[in-house]
Amino acid sequence: MSMKFINRATELVALNEKWKSGRSQLFIIYGKRRVGKTELMKQFGKKKPFLYFLADKRSQLEQLKELGRIAGEFFDDTILAKRGFTDWVEAFQYFKDSKKRFVFVIDEYPYLVESDKATSSLFQKGWDTYLKDTGIFLLLSGSSIAMMESETLIQKSPLFGRRTGQLLVEPLTFGQARKFYPKKPFHEFMQFYAITGGMPAYLLQMNPDLSLEENIMARIFPPTEFLFNEIEFTLKEELREPKNYLAILRAISWGKRKFGEIGNDTGLPKNVLTKYLSVLEHLHLIEKEVPITESNKGKSRKGLYRITDNFFRFWFQFVYPYKSELQIGRTEEILARYKVCASSLEAVVYERVCCELLRSFEKNIFLFDRIGRWWEGNTEIDIVGLNEKKKQIVFGECKWSAKSVGTNIYTDLKKKAATVQWERGKRKEFFILFSKSGFTEDMRRLAKKENVFLVYGDKLLRK
Repeated sequence: MSMKFINRATELVALNEKWKSGRSQLFIIYGKRRVGKTELMKQFGKKKPFLYFLADKRSQLEQLKELGRIAGEFFDDTILAKRGFTDWVEAFQYFKDSKKRFVFVIDEYPYLVESDKATSSLFQKGWDTYLKDTGIFLLLSGSSIAMMESETLIQKSPLFGRRTGQLLVEPLTFGQARKFYPKKPFHEFMQFYAITGGMPAYLLQMNPDLSLEENIMARIFPPTEFLFNEIEFTLKEELREPKNYLAILRAISWGKRKFGEIGNDTGLPKNVLTKYLSVLEHLHLIEKEVPITESNKGKSRKGLYRITDNFFRFWFQFVYPYKSELQIGRTEEILARYKVCASSLEAVVYERVCCELLRSFEKNIFLFDRIGRWWEGNTEIDIVGLNEKKKQIVFGECKWSAKSVGTNIYTDLKKKAATVQWERGKRKEFFILFSKSGFTEDMRRLAKKENVFLVYGDKLLRK
């Protein structure tokens, strides 16, 4: 399936600047499966001499033969195409002798390392001896974040100090992802995004002409669909013991967000759980959230864990626990369970979208150092933005509800804001309300009078 290419303008500019320099480049691109790395590299390679090689789990010898075939076609060398390369040194020597400047992509580089642990050392030698002065643009890419970091990015890795740049390809933002379904109104796209997140491959699996429920029934619940097993494949690619990680992710997705709660739910000892949580954070699958006003995130005892990927959250709630039922076709029953929870699932995602929207309204409010949630005991504020230097703070509520937001929500928010200790008595306060279904007339009048910012969907009503 060819991937619709959306946004990634910043990434393409960075890569093209490197190309224009004319110097040899050893560039690392990594990020989760399905995030769009390959498509980004192919877009970069357009209108350039472009040699693309996808590594796999075969032996090095078989892969070198395949690379020789592809390189032979690229260089119009029938002898090479027929016999292939016998080792990497021969390949590097050939590229040096070609005197040709080109982009050479090795996609899924970790598979090469798996088939021969000496690969990165060979590439270090190849770079130093043959390629570093040729003008080549060597791109190493991979979906195993842990292996890409250990083989190419950390100080102990053989290629550390050789690379000329790196790029972690992140999922698309809400605003970028929305370009996949430009005709859908905000609230409808939010329902899709609450499941797919900003992963291009997941967005492309959905059919925007069908309802969300029809898409779930056709594209996620059938065991023959790739999304049905996607999460397990992703975890098996990254982790040696996916069973314990599955248990942790399941616990977090079902609302066990404190360290102690996750430990009780999984039965894992504290020291083991600490290690596993750290790995999941490192892989950008979860994050530890602390109240936004905490000055030292690392030392805070108020940390709550959350799953960062929308599809992971959905899958652990509505596919993983019901795999047996889905295998025998009891999809209607599971869909009914999803419908009961859909609104609260969307509400969680809406809060994150509101953080993104708030950032886009900086010019209208003030420049934010950081944005996030705040809580103390049982008191919670959905969204808070701070500027430390100017002592400015904005408090916000996000309401994903069929009801218009009334003055009571604003009154409650003011009461909660008064309990926040940060720069009390010295700060300048602002208030913002986000609503799926608009605002009452009373609230609109009060907003004008008290300078409250109102956001309906993704539109700022008062600027």
